[in-house]
Amino acid sequence: MTETTAQPPGIEKHGFEAEVGRLLDLVVHSLYSDREIFLRELVANAADATDRRRFESLTQPDIAPPESAGVRIVPLKPERTITISDDGIGMSREDLIAHLGTIARSGTRAFGEKLASAKPEDRPSLIGQFGVGFYSSFMVADRVDVTSRKAGSDETWTWSSEGAGVYTIAPNTPQGTPRDTAGTDIVLHIKTDADEFLEPMRLETIVRKWADHITLPITIARDGKDEPANEGTALWRKSKSEISEEDYTTFYRHIGHNFDAPWATLHWRAEGMMEFHALMFVPGMKPFMPVEDERVSKIRLHVRRMFITDAAELLPPWLRFVQGVVDTEDLPLNVSREILQATPVIARIRKAVTNRVITELKNKAKDAESYNSFWNNFGAIVKEGAWDDSEHRKDVAALMRFRSSTEEGLVSFADYIARMKPGQEAIYYLAGDDADQLARSAQLEGFKARGVEVLLLTDSIDAFWPERLDSFDDKKLKSVTAGAADLAAIAPETEPVGEATETEALIAAMKEALGDAVSDIRTTDRLVNSAVVLASGGDGPDLQMQRLLKRAGRMNYAPAPVLELNPRHPLIASLARRQAEGADIAADTALLIDLARLQDGDMPKDAAGFARRVETLLAGA
Repeated sequence: MTETTAQPPGIEKHGFEAEVGRLLDLVVHSLYSDREIFLRELVANAADATDRRRFESLTQPDIAPPESAGVRIVPLKPERTITISDDGIGMSREDLIAHLGTIARSGTRAFGEKLASAKPEDRPSLIGQFGVGFYSSFMVADRVDVTSRKAGSDETWTWSSEGAGVYTIAPNTPQGTPRDTAGTDIVLHIKTDADEFLEPMRLETIVRKWADHITLPITIARDGKDEPANEGTALWRKSKSEISEEDYTTFYRHIGHNFDAPWATLHWRAEGMMEFHALMFVPGMKPFMPVEDERVSKIRLHVRRMFITDAAELLPPWLRFVQGVVDTEDLPLNVSREILQATPVIARIRKAVTNRVITELKNKAKDAESYNSFWNNFGAIVKEGAWDDSEHRKDVAALMRFRSSTEEGLVSFADYIARMKPGQEAIYYLAGDDADQLARSAQLEGFKARGVEVLLLTDSIDAFWPERLDSFDDKKLKSVTAGAADLAAIAPETEPVGEATETEALIAAMKEALGDAVSDIRTTDRLVNSAVVLASGGDGPDLQMQRLLKRAGRMNYAPAPVLELNPRHPLIASLARRQAEGADIAADTALLIDLARLQDGDMPKDAAGFARRVETLLAGA
């Protein structure tokens, strides 16, 4: 309810509804740290007003906006004012009361509750969600004058308020001069603690952050000239035929602060149940700022060309290296993170955008040389999808590439399966820290003897995702360090050298010597040149996972390893003979398991003890 009191001729004084003062206090003080949002709100309102005027002119050609329609921002330090002017639809007296008075009808209590419970990063969006965006002006101004002339009208009206619960309406401008053309001027009388917003450079920074690609030109007055403050062209809304590669590259470098050219450019318009424009890029090189650490997509969400947020998570974390813009008409201009997470519109956009990026990567993968460069840059991130994205796990698996024990370059799962040996039922892999070291590992000897390919995995995530993926094209994934009992089904390409030694008594003695340092000791046919090798125990994690657990201080979750012996190796034959002769082989057994650890790139558990045993051995020689 409003009231009108007596004023000088032509000036009306209105009182806001009772709760407005409280709500204004919430807006001004609870959003204090996000004061720059006021300019986004006012520019957005100006752009909307201009769009509305253009729309109305389709049926009323006489109110069409001028060719030069735009938003002009004029900071004046001596007067301590900022004026935001537009050539939009404008407002009549009734419109000013209705539109600028909506704060009284926008749910004061609900707004306060939302504001109190919202995270700090979500609060700026609430001012628009509850229809109070204009009133963010009072975060920086102690008085606001709004002078407007509605398109098709000869009348000019000025709304004015100090945000203290009342406002005035008067004909013409504060100087008594009517506005010559349709549109709106908003004059902010800047508070003493908001001097930063009187600086043209500060205002330009805000515009470029929030409204850089609004198609409406935005200018800021500086040194007597109106300087462009935004790009003025939403590149993503143009037809592909209108855009050159240079245009794409320039925009890519602008939004991502990159210096390279994009490896892939995706530009499309979705139509049907949902409509949006999208322009996305896959970088051609790793960015200087690491993308591994913060596991969240930063695709920019725009609504009607206005930047809303880069925290809508429009792509899953394993595609967070993709940069770009999604612009939709199907959302309100201001929407909180809570709404972004819950609205079906965003869910549909996420699905469509993710599927489009996956399809593009699959198509690009057909060019192996080009795709390998992409994989070297971002493969470790893509693999995360095999761990935590159940919806797209199979898609991620098809995109994966690996180093191989038998092939040059990078190979896919499909490549591997096409080369599997008769009798081979599993896809074998070996995880570690260095591919060249893995290629020389004793773990591979039995596989090499049979010509069986092993995938060499060297990223940290490689210790995790194979368990979740489990299989590819019905072929189980199996770590070679989990033992290789099924290798017996694959015929060796060369006959093993030497006779197998009887090891039953030796194994019993070694178990007694090692105690709980191992979960088992057994012979294996997967060794050729080495005497021993370690395997994971029981159904526990493979050796690489155990190393990671150890580094994390959680080795109590990993069972002791299995020590596997090569019964044809001269060292095992010598130990069996000495044990049969009654020799104490405890020290030799301890040395043997330390050698097995060293082969896998680990340190002996007792480095000093290992050194002494080697010294004793050398001294005896």
